[in-house]
Amino acid sequence: MHVAVLGAGTMGRDIAHVCAVAGHEVTLRDVDESVLGEARDHVASNLDGSVEREKLTKVERDAALDRLTTTTDLDALAGAELAVEAVPEDIDLKHAVLSEVDPVLDDDALVGTNTSSLSVTSVMDCLDDPSRGVGLHFFNPAYIMGLVEVVLGERTSEGAREQAESFVADVGKEAVTVTDTPGFASSRLGVALGCEAMRMVESGVADPADIDAAMELGYRHPMGPLELTDVVGLDVRLDILEYLREELGERFKPPQVLKRKVRAGKLGKKRGEGFYVWEDGEPVK
Repeated sequence: MHVAVLGAGTMGRDIAHVCAVAGHEVTLRDVDESVLGEARDHVASNLDGSVEREKLTKVERDAALDRLTTTTDLDALAGAELAVEAVPEDIDLKHAVLSEVDPVLDDDALVGTNTSSLSVTSVMDCLDDPSRGVGLHFFNPAYIMGLVEVVLGERTSEGAREQAESFVADVGKEAVTVTDTPGFASSRLGVALGCEAMRMVESGVADPADIDAAMELGYRHPMGPLELTDVVGLDVRLDILEYLREELGERFKPPQVLKRKVRAGKLGKKRGEGFYVWEDGEPVK
């Protein structure tokens, strides 16, 4: 399968990694050449890590990287059987990207959006045929996390659903299929937990490391809610909370500590500081 990934940021580059390792030809498109270069280096580095951990052989690593093409050229997406949009959570930006790509794709191509909270129905409104649009919500980091939410918009066809679920299985992930409701299942639950953890920090209940340890050791979470917020990005969490507050009410009101950190540019792992200081890709606890 030829998979086009639209946007070479945090999620796009990791989705490209997943698809390339699964044996698909991947075209990763972005408007910024420097971002594409960083994305390819990122994928190569993570593939090297898989070789070191004996998850891949060097031959498999090289083959996966050979299947990944980066480009700024829109026409390079022609013939893709699946296009996955992975740009930031701004519906106007998503519409701009998808409207540009839609006429390049074949009529029977599946169109996915990696949105973690926006209405899939609204995102896909810009397509000539919204019935081929579906949510494909990968989790960060996509090359490690085993879940993909398949989100059915109001006009998603049964054929698109089947294609999406088949694709998820093909790339070695587990699909959960949900309807197009604000926050879907995962983001709604995840931000609720993260939001309460932030309020506990505000109230002085405990420091971030102890709050995270409570969930990691007491509930067997692989990562606590505050460390996860740092990994996802505090700005991303804030955008999701503001959207959910608008759609579902005041229980999703963003905590002040989150707003302050975002205003200060403390966006988490990608900036080196959020609820933790990050050194060499790890939180200092």
